[in-house]
Amino acid sequence: MNKKPNGFGKLKIVLIVVSILLVGILSFVLVRPCFAQNSAPTIKLPDIKLGTKDVEEGEELSVLLQIIFALTILSLAPYILIMATSFIRVTIVLSFVRTALGTQQVPPTQVLMGLALFITFYIMMPVGEEIHKNALVPLMKKKIKMNEFSKRATIPIRNFLLRQTRDKDLKLFVKLARKSPNQYKNRKEVPLYVLLPAYIISEIKTAFQIGFVIYLPFLVIDMVVASVLMSMGMFMLSPMQISMPFKLLLFVMIDGWGLIVENLVKSFSPP
Repeated sequence: MNKKPNGFGKLKIVLIVVSILLVGILSFVLVRPCFAQNSAPTIKLPDIKLGTKDVEEGEELSVLLQIIFALTILSLAPYILIMATSFIRVTIVLSFVRTALGTQQVPPTQVLMGLALFITFYIMMPVGEEIHKNALVPLMKKKIKMNEFSKRATIPIRNFLLRQTRDKDLKLFVKLARKSPNQYKNRKEVPLYVLLPAYIISEIKTAFQIGFVIYLPFLVIDMVVASVLMSMGMFMLSPMQISMPFKLLLFVMIDGWGLIVENLVKSFSPP
């Protein structure tokens, strides 16, 4: 009868197989370039060269400045998306909802930010459609130039910001800019650098007001549960552990997410 190989014999077999594989791989790697020089096609990659040149024509200089301006806008795009849209109010309100429920990281922050982002797209869609119709399409058809495009594109955004900004906040930043309130005949004449911070302050204040209203019923549940536990002498039991299931049950029964999203979208002044 043949004897089965012991542990040392198995190790020798494994080492031999590994050695043969290594020799084969090294031979393939070393020999392949010799054949590749004659048979393999060459791969052409794009070459980018950076340098400077003298610009004499004003039109060419204007194009270069427009490209630099466009790259600057792209770098600031995340901040524009957050600060010049409905993202501020939506994010703060959804954060208040999660805090009021007491679920800590449920839903996760990524889910909450994704929901806020898509609600922002939904709210800002009319503004985007107006920009596309009045500014982008004429530019693509070469009916207007870049300067006219920028003017037409900012009009819908300014109108949206003005509808959501309180007069009190707008007057505050006009005053801080050392401008007389009577200097502008109407709200539409306020420059964008004054309008944007006023809009941000207004959005934060509105979001906190909505969050306070959302927080109240959950606060009542926490107080009732805490009072019941104290009356029963259960001082060692955390009221949050008992109240959270009741808050979740109430939130699910009234379709909380649907109500919050519906009223949140309706809170923005229509055009």
